[in-house]
Amino acid sequence: MGKEIEQIALGRGHSIVIKVDENTDSYNITEVDVAIDFSIPSAAVDNISNCLNNNVPVISGTTGWLEDYNTMVDLCKNNNGAFLYASNFSLGVNIVFEVNRYLTTLMNSQSQYGLNIEEIHHTQKLDAPSGTAISLAEDIINQSDYTSWSLEEKEEKVIPITSKRIEGIPGTHTITYTSEEDSISLNHTANSRKGFALGAVIASEWIIGKTGVFSMKDVLNIG
Repeated sequence: MGKEIEQIALGRGHSIVIKVDENTDSYNITEVDVAIDFSIPSAAVDNISNCLNNNVPVISGTTGWLEDYNTMVDLCKNNNGAFLYASNFSLGVNIVFEVNRYLTTLMNSQSQYGLNIEEIHHTQKLDAPSGTAISLAEDIINQSDYTSWSLEEKEEKVIPITSKRIEGIPGTHTITYTSEEDSISLNHTANSRKGFALGAVIASEWIIGKTGVFSMKDVLNIG
């Protein structure tokens, strides 16, 4: 993702001032106008905190750390900073988020249908389920009688999520409602990582000069 973001950012006329990885000893984050964090779950909170403590707007697409999300929100507000997290920066996925919320309202009265969410990603993805799958599940929970999601438990009112890791798959998410008579599926398949990278760069351009906690709905003005 870092390489994809760099390529798109350069193509849109931006400069890459700092590149940070596990071998970077030290760097001055205040040299940048905006930071994009696509790291790993164990590094995300430190990366985001460093930006917010130094008044640098930060875009985060790292998933698997959201137990600390509210802490980062509070830090952003206390520092009057700018912070945007998205489980997925793809325009198509963010449209699917909206369709999923609407579909949930239609399915609430159709108790004959069972529900399953499946996500498939490349083998390098460290967290499971994906942040996108969790976002889809939580949107359903917020608008239905479902109470939680699970990778293992198969209980009433619990949304089952199936996670698969297959080499070379950028990301596929499918929501399926199944009854004895038929099935209804909502699917998004990423053909490459470029859509995620482009969305992250567009979000970075958008957040300059703003303060607050944002999402891709704000960037894309949808919903």
